[in-house]
Amino acid sequence: MSHEILPSDRAAEEGGETSLGVGWPSWRFEPMASVLRMVRLVGPTDVTVLILGETGVGKEMVAHSLHRVSPRHDGPFVKINCAAMPRDLLESELFGYERGAFTGADRRKQGRFERADGGTIFLDEIGEMALPLQAKLLHVLQDATFSRLGGNEEIRADVRIVAATNRDLRTFAERGEFREDLYYRLSVINIRLAPLRERPDEIPVLIRQFLDTFALRDGRARPRLSAETLQRLAGYHWPGNVRELENIIRQLVLLGEDAGVLDNLLAARPPASRAEAPAAEPPRAGRGSPAPRAASEGEEIGLSAIAERARQGAERHAIERALAISRWRRTEAARLLKISYRTLLRKMREYDLG
Repeated sequence: MSHEILPSDRAAEEGGETSLGVGWPSWRFEPMASVLRMVRLVGPTDVTVLILGETGVGKEMVAHSLHRVSPRHDGPFVKINCAAMPRDLLESELFGYERGAFTGADRRKQGRFERADGGTIFLDEIGEMALPLQAKLLHVLQDATFSRLGGNEEIRADVRIVAATNRDLRTFAERGEFREDLYYRLSVINIRLAPLRERPDEIPVLIRQFLDTFALRDGRARPRLSAETLQRLAGYHWPGNVRELENIIRQLVLLGEDAGVLDNLLAARPPASRAEAPAAEPPRAGRGSPAPRAASEGEEIGLSAIAERARQGAERHAIERALAISRWRRTEAARLLKISYRTLLRKMREYDLG
């Protein structure tokens, strides 16, 4: 039976140390404090854990924490992103291959499971794994053995499995898009991370930490943010969560000022959230974006022109948001937008987006 830990579970320990040494001080705030408590409870065991939450909420940080407090902490922590690798390569990357297993396999290669022996393997974006490969992973969970691609030798896997997803795997399993037996094997313990918009107390603390971290890392002076800037950051809904906040703060440190960066941030907000923006001054158009203007006397105002401007604005907004969520990893942004990498580069040049 699976035990799902929800953010509303106010079970944080009172007093004592509330950090696992992972460099994220917001552990002391609810709802992350209850996540910390669960990490301490299940971390020292070998139970399989499924970490749930939106992109950028900190699932990998929790996986590291589970490893750090486990008896396997001296062993390797091996991560693989199941969404970032072509599906036909994922099996050989996970389980390795024998020489001659396929064209170009001129030597034996260890997979991630072998490299994680005695430690923890973190399967990020497990919901993207193809059904045939899910069957092999299920076998590993059941029997703790696997074989390399093209080989017959059974290899024992002394590995703890931690998985993460931003998808609703239960619904996927009901629709036949994810193996139901694998879902129940993975979700012995579920740890759900709330999105940053539901953890507002963390935002000022994270801002201070990221300012200090990036000023030191990039050799820049630590910028002093105005009260208005802090208010605008606190009022933003952060669709990319902690990852997006980290990206924005690094831009502030590198640019040395905040007006243009925050204007672009607000311009990239989804339409439903624009009303939540502080009513200071209206956002200025970003560099290269089509700025709205009043029609001059006698200028023809055609519906097609209006529609084209609206299309360009919506397209630019979608690209900016995808880039923010993916931390400017353009391959990932193209995947989110469901366009080719080449098309994304062309659109970025068109809208002068870096």
